[in-house]
Amino acid sequence: MELGLILNVIGPTIGGLLIMGEKGTGKSTTVRALANLLPEIEIIQGCRFNCSPEGPYCTECIERMQKGEKLLIEKGKMEVVELPLGVTEDRVLGALAIEEAILYGKRKFESGLLARANQNFLYIDEVNLLEDHIVDLLLDSSAMGINYVEREGLSFVHPARFILVGSMNPEEGDVRPQFLDRFGLSVIVKALTDPERRKEISKRKIRHVEQFVLWRVKQR
Repeated sequence: MELGLILNVIGPTIGGLLIMGEKGTGKSTTVRALANLLPEIEIIQGCRFNCSPEGPYCTECIERMQKGEKLLIEKGKMEVVELPLGVTEDRVLGALAIEEAILYGKRKFESGLLARANQNFLYIDEVNLLEDHIVDLLLDSSAMGINYVEREGLSFVHPARFILVGSMNPEEGDVRPQFLDRFGLSVIVKALTDPERRKEISKRKIRHVEQFVLWRVKQR
């Protein structure tokens, strides 16, 4: 599991990782800890969609270039963006910013999780329980690397190039074949049954919590 994640950090073209295993095997914990290992990426300064200087570009960056504005480059930390179960289509793709429309009468695109995941990891826990229409949206976006939004009078486009990481418990159901093919690698993790090794895990967890509490106390 660790090797699969690290390989995707080194070579994003591998196409992501599917982690299969029963509950309590550290799938989610390992993926969430991945953010501390990720390298920095180059993004266009001020871009809400993490556009790469090499393109493709979002609608806002294209408009800035058409105005003759010079796009500056900055570095940012990669992150693991989580896609929760029960997420709505608007939350994934983005939609009209209702508050802006009501208060100021302006049509503004409110970015979704696909925008945030651009040049990052998109993590789906219990990927086999994801609703079919959300799976279709992810398949379309990941295949093209672009998210096209045409809704509520808005027309917007932004890059959506992400490394997909999913975890699942096979006992709770299978993944659709089309979605399964999207992952470049898959691994099976099994729970530890040796009492001594499980005891050592508990000790390390307790030590970690104690160190974190001490650190927070010192920060105050």
